[in-house]
Amino acid sequence: MTDTAVYNHPTEPVRHSYPVAIADAGLLTAFGLLMKTMPYVVVRFALLVAATVVTVLWFGVTFGGAGFLGDRIHPWVGWGWLLAGCGLYGWLWSVFVRYALYLIKCGHIAVLTELITTGKVANGKEGMFEYGKRIVTKRYGQVNVLFALDILVDGVVRAFNRTLEWISSIIPIPGLQAITNLVTTVLHASTTYLDETIFSYNLARGDENPWRGGKDGIIYYCQNNKEILKTAAWCVLFDYLLTAVAWLIMLAPAALFTYVMPVIGGWTFLVAVMFAINVRQAFLKPLFLIMIMSKFHLTVRGQAINEEWDAKLTSITPKFVKIKEKIAGYLPGRAPATTSLL
Repeated sequence: MTDTAVYNHPTEPVRHSYPVAIADAGLLTAFGLLMKTMPYVVVRFALLVAATVVTVLWFGVTFGGAGFLGDRIHPWVGWGWLLAGCGLYGWLWSVFVRYALYLIKCGHIAVLTELITTGKVANGKEGMFEYGKRIVTKRYGQVNVLFALDILVDGVVRAFNRTLEWISSIIPIPGLQAITNLVTTVLHASTTYLDETIFSYNLARGDENPWRGGKDGIIYYCQNNKEILKTAAWCVLFDYLLTAVAWLIMLAPAALFTYVMPVIGGWTFLVAVMFAINVRQAFLKPLFLIMIMSKFHLTVRGQAINEEWDAKLTSITPKFVKIKEKIAGYLPGRAPATTSLL
């Protein structure tokens, strides 16, 4: 693999020179990239389904047990069982499931970035999971640094989006204020894809300081927000539509599941919602993320950065100031956290 550090130019007007192997950011291109990275999708889906099954069983045992113990022994015993069950579940989710999903997502984005920029993973010499693990740990040292950056990027992007005044111009039907407000809300919801897109930019650029690459990535987004958010708007609208379709499809397996597990009988619709959310998280969100990532990489290719946005973002939100402060304090070369989940 080519050393991505050669693509990083933090002091030049154009901050990067990495290649882009795709020609467009359309749905077909995104679907093709999703199919190429299907192993990541399958692993993520399997983990989500397992977590859903455990959640459903936990719900029955925790709430059913609380009611049983409260009636047979004492109400305080029932409340104690309920609180203990909720606390244990919350701890297991945050420590294991949420962290595992985050690592899988990071590895998937690393592989997608390689496909978008070079067209292949490590020139065909390395498996997807091995590549994802190696790149994420190599470029960012400890995973908690990357997680902190994502949180700040999301906050900056949301603060910036609240300042936009042009959104109504992308709606083809004039005079429909209610639709304008709805689309504004949808566009703000699309920011969930933008922190991941800036993560992809960091990987493609290969800056050893992730905070510096994150800052420049945010500025590039602000420079090109109209084009990127147009793509994001379509993604979010299709997201709602296809999630509803997924829920209808999941009604049948949900009915079978509640039949086999009588302890949760009568919750078919809720279980179908949970299964549909799994489909959305594993299949639909990566698809739309690829579209926005592709749009970003194509748009910023060869583009000089506008330094005026630095001052504007500094005045908009303290989170951007925090990112700039982190740039000076970052120490590269720390021992990376390793995991087999990537």
